[in-house]
Amino acid sequence: MSTEPLERTEPEDPEHSIGQAWYVVAVLMVVYVFSFADRQILVLMVEDLKTGLGLTQDWQVSILMGPAFAIFYAIFGFPLGRLADRTQRRSVVAAGLTVWSLLAAGCGVARNFWQMALFRIGVGVGEASLSPSAYSLISDYFPKRLMATAISVYSTGIYIGTGLALLMGGAVIVYAKTGTAWNLPIFGTIDPWQQVFVIVGLAGVLVVPLLYTFPEPRRRGAGPQQPVPLPEVAAYLKANWQTITCHTLGFALLSFSSYGSGAWTPTYYIRNFGWTQGQTAFWNGIVIMIFGTLGITIGGRLADRLAKQGHRDAKMRVGFIASVVWFPFGIAFPLMPTAWLALAVSVGSVLTASMPFGVAAAAIQEMMPNRMRGQASAIYLFGITMIGMAFGPTILAILSDYVFGQDRIQFSLVTVGTVAHVLSAIFLWTGLKHFVRSLDYLAQWTASESAE
Repeated sequence: MSTEPLERTEPEDPEHSIGQAWYVVAVLMVVYVFSFADRQILVLMVEDLKTGLGLTQDWQVSILMGPAFAIFYAIFGFPLGRLADRTQRRSVVAAGLTVWSLLAAGCGVARNFWQMALFRIGVGVGEASLSPSAYSLISDYFPKRLMATAISVYSTGIYIGTGLALLMGGAVIVYAKTGTAWNLPIFGTIDPWQQVFVIVGLAGVLVVPLLYTFPEPRRRGAGPQQPVPLPEVAAYLKANWQTITCHTLGFALLSFSSYGSGAWTPTYYIRNFGWTQGQTAFWNGIVIMIFGTLGITIGGRLADRLAKQGHRDAKMRVGFIASVVWFPFGIAFPLMPTAWLALAVSVGSVLTASMPFGVAAAAIQEMMPNRMRGQASAIYLFGITMIGMAFGPTILAILSDYVFGQDRIQFSLVTVGTVAHVLSAIFLWTGLKHFVRSLDYLAQWTASESAE
């Protein structure tokens, strides 16, 4: 086999119109919004969960925020990612959306920690169906030159969903002061604070029909439509282990910081400045929705512009840039003397923290053969979920409970963010050259498969 870099044989432009492609992104983004609303609704309800479920420590709530959801989300990403590589991806997402929405609603009837944990596990399993299939669909609908932007727009669902979770949670808390409990057959009394789970969860079911308003695209550059044997997938990943390692750990550490901060920032405003839950939900939710969405879109556009200028490592490079530019904002915001100053500085923190999470997924799509993309995406999601979502909120809560104290949570925020971003910058910078080598390897692999 020649060692010279070869161009990929798949066509640059897919068979569908750009207008239809953007419609697909819009539908998948709406699904992603509900995904994040269902998983993040807990972050504003720390004290309600403690009171309603009889909990006493921050780390107990963090288990429900992180590991109860994240471990199973990460594990089930592998079989569901492989399913995305071998069957109709719309149906995989539709089935998952139905399951996680019903189980998210079920969180509203949980009576103790263990019941809530079981429902959260189910939500994690259902949500594992979404992103491997969504990344693969978007990659087949868009030309390579727009892929980073398209996946970044899809990924804005992270911040719109998180913001909506805060805003809706805040509205329900305000309602709870004057609202009345529901008395349901079988389930009994549902207190006002629990009703938010039911409302947000069941709303997701209404979105399922939208997934059948666009066609399943042809898999570009996929060759024969049978799934790639697992040993061949393992061999391909082994050949690119340096890129996979730097990419996964680099972006996972940014996720560690982002999830940890996102889970406990509302509590920081409440404990440090005496803001109400409704006030915190509104202002923090607005910042996340606007500047998180703006940041992730800027990240995608910047990657596509750098690629156009000849930077083949553009997607990894944007991750490195974001990890470094975060420092002055991310370190300063928890240390501000007033809530309004903290909120103002958090704009920069949220914007830079959100920039990498579209380009990270787009980098996986660019460096992997089509028929392995779902499985490779599952590896990426496993890393950011286990390191980020499972451990970020929990490590921060442990520091708060046992090191700095619950009334000094700002120091936990600074410590977790700083350490994570330093390590992330090292991995992403190291990974730039490996990523380019993986692009060359893909070209050679594609040419070899086409010749067989």
